Amino acid sequence: MSNKEVLKTVIIGSGPAGYMAAIYAARADMKPVLYTGLEIGGQLTTTTEVDNFPGYPQGVQGPALMEDLKKQAERFGTEVRIGMVTKVILSKEEKGVHKIIVDDANEIETQTIIISTGATAKYLGLPSEERLKGSGVSACAVCDGFFYKGQEVVIVGGGDTAAEEATYLAKICKKVHMCVRKESMRASKAMQHRVENTENIQMYYNTEVEEVLGEHVVEGVRIVNNQTNEKKEIDVTGLFVAIGHTPNTKIFQGIIDMDTEGYIITKGKKTHTNIPGVFAAGDVQDKEYRQAVTAAGTGCMAALDAERYLAK
Repeated sequence: MSNKEVLKTVIIGSGPAGYMAAIYAARADMKPVLYTGLEIGGQLTTTTEVDNFPGYPQGVQGPALMEDLKKQAERFGTEVRIGMVTKVILSKEEKGVHKIIVDDANEIETQTIIISTGATAKYLGLPSEERLKGSGVSACAVCDGFFYKGQEVVIVGGGDTAAEEATYLAKICKKVHMCVRKESMRASKAMQHRVENTENIQMYYNTEVEEVLGEHVVEGVRIVNNQTNEKKEIDVTGLFVAIGHTPNTKIFQGIIDMDTEGYIITKGKKTHTNIPGVFAAGDVQDKEYRQAVTAAGTGCMAALDAERYLAK
């Protein structure tokens, strides 16, 4: 190991939670170092127009928003480093020193850690889907549904989240085509009834998306019945994938308390984890809201919690 350091605060992750934590930590003279991870800027860098983040009355492009947050954090003294935290060695003692390994090479010691590694939306794995992310393909109906007002869209998924997003889209879209891979939804009965009672939602069971159509923007999808192999093309302008998220918590497994899905468990209304001096913010510990503004809010909370921990 080389380049050993001892820091007050290390922030892992560069989404809204990470940068907001950095802004508050830097203003508290905690001299934070933020490691960006592989996806610099988080999920918002794959989003085009962001209309629901405060302070941008005309909207803002996702990458531009993240660059603004980065500049604001740096303005107060945050050191933003390109790098991937590949291992952590956490002390369970109160006021213990934690170690992180960056890029399997450098060991850094720190008094506090703020985990803001986020969660990664699950996609279908189609090349055409990957090509059109941010150009009609989305994993967040609440974030992007507004842009499809009065249009026809497809949503993929059969759980509670898919059902909730389908009914949300149905309020603003002309028609919602809902593709469920199995012969029935796995959503709760209440959510199933809500979908069934919404007139402009058309259901397709035993159905998968085979191809997203369109060169530069989504112009349609080709679906296939996985029982009969019957194929059909639907003219739509948006594809919403609602098959779940995977929290980016692999390196913390077995060390930090998590729920059955891998989301970090924080204590009550605070951002404390089960390890003293380690805090979690954003989508890595929030599977209910998953919005940029709520992630930023918990980033602020984590920095304040870390500041109070250091001041004890």
